[in-house]
Amino acid sequence: MSRGETANQDGAGLDRGRFTYGSMTFTVRASGPDAPDSFQVYANGNPADIVLIVSGLNAWNLRATWGHGWRSWGEDWKLQFKEHAFMVFYNGQTPPPGKVRVCNE
Repeated sequence: MSRGETANQDGAGLDRGRFTYGSMTFTVRASGPDAPDSFQVYANGNPADIVLIVSGLNAWNLRATWGHGWRSWGEDWKLQFKEHAFMVFYNGQTPPPGKVRVCNE
């Protein structure tokens, strides 16, 4: 997966940003403008092609629901995809390759 683009503002300000994987582009959209409790990720500019919905953000009771056709992708891919989606949701973009630091305490 590659670096995300800067946040994209749709009319309601719900789009948080995009990231790519191969030739596919994924858009991260919040459920609402203020303190959203969920976000969804859709593919290639088509809001009907939902890849992932993450709910329970406010209570940190997180639940990931995968869209039809995406459930069968491998667990490693899903984990990396969720990490990228969270980065875009909270920051508007993913970190540049090779610039991620991890602290193990």
